[in-house]
Amino acid sequence: MTDMKATEVLIDLASRPIDAAERLRPKLSPTTLNAHPQNHDNSVAWLFWHSAREIDAQTADLAGTDQIWHANGFDKRFDLGPASDTIGYGHTAEEARAITTDDADLLLAYLRESTDALVAYVQTLSDADLDDVIDESWDPPVTRGVRIASIIDDAAQHIGQAAYVLGMPL
Repeated sequence: MTDMKATEVLIDLASRPIDAAERLRPKLSPTTLNAHPQNHDNSVAWLFWHSAREIDAQTADLAGTDQIWHANGFDKRFDLGPASDTIGYGHTAEEARAITTDDADLLLAYLRESTDALVAYVQTLSDADLDDVIDESWDPPVTRGVRIASIIDDAAQHIGQAAYVLGMPL
């Protein structure tokens, strides 16, 4: 038996939100994607989109690469107008409700490509790289490993929220 490296744990964890999202595919109709149960601002479409956007934007920042959103044309394919350059943090109710799509496969494709980029990035790191301080504006300062864990945690929570909503009668 071999010892698992921290980067290997992060790679395993990074795949879990997309795996869970793909298992939800049979429930992703235009109605369920864009419903607002209990009149909540965030639809399932928003939860999936935001999960992919936050993975993409933060991974691109860490890796020093272009966001998949722009590089692979997802911004054009989603056609979200002014919301196209946002990632969902701090959205007003109106902005969150503007994130709509009937295309579950497009949402899953973007989430898959964003996740693949995160995994590819983590594969370039050593365990020692995870200790690098990348943001000193927080107390305590944020390390690369903590940022990656935060990216994965945010996505997992939002996909979990979507799964919960999809289990309700809409």
